[in-house]
Amino acid sequence: MFLVSTPWLVRKCLNKDLCWGVDTKQNEIYLTFDDGPNPQTTNFILESLDKYNAKATFFCLGKNIELHPVLYDSIIKNGNTVGNHTYSHLNGWKTHSQNYISDIEKADAIIKSPLFRPPYGRIKPSQIYRLKKKYKIIMWSVLSGDFDYNLSSEKCFQNSVRFIKPGSIVVFHDSIKASEKVKFVLPEFLKIMSDTGFSFETL
Repeated sequence: MFLVSTPWLVRKCLNKDLCWGVDTKQNEIYLTFDDGPNPQTTNFILESLDKYNAKATFFCLGKNIELHPVLYDSIIKNGNTVGNHTYSHLNGWKTHSQNYISDIEKADAIIKSPLFRPPYGRIKPSQIYRLKKKYKIIMWSVLSGDFDYNLSSEKCFQNSVRFIKPGSIVVFHDSIKASEKVKFVLPEFLKIMSDTGFSFETL
C-alpha cells in the first residue's frame, strides 16, 4: 500500500527539511529514477529520454554503480544528474543511524552528489538532522508505483499523470523489478507530458 501523491498537510507536518517538489511557475517536471543503474532498464530509460530531449535525476545505489560503472558514466554524459540512494538500499526506519550514515558515506565516495533520497522514503528525524548538513533530501510529489507487482501497467501510467503540476517530482525506478512497467509507461508519459507543454529538468 502506498500513496501516489502525499497530501500537502502530511508533507508539511513530516519535516520541513525534506523536498517534496520544486516551487516554480514554469511547466517543468522533475523525473527521477531510483535503484539503478542496471542494464535491463537504465539503457531503455536513457534512450527514451533522448527522444524528447528530456533530462532526469538518477538516485543510484553505490553497489550498482560498482557493478555497472560504464552505464553510470553514460547517465552523466547524457546530461542527467545523479543523487545518493545509499550504498545497499537500507531502510532508515530499520537501521541504526550510525550504520545508515556509514552506508550513505560509502556511496558518497563514489557518487559525490549533494542530493540524497532515502530508500522507501523511510528516514528517522535523527538521520535527517545529520544528513541535512550535507545533502538536500529529495522526496517526491508523484509515486508511480512501478515497483508494485500487483499494479497493472495501465494503472501505473494513470498514477504517473494524475497529479502532475509544475514543479512535480516524479518517481520511477530503473530496477529489474520495475522494468516491465517502466518500458510501458515512460514513453507514453514523456509523450503526453510533452504534448501538454511540459519540459523535463534535473534537480
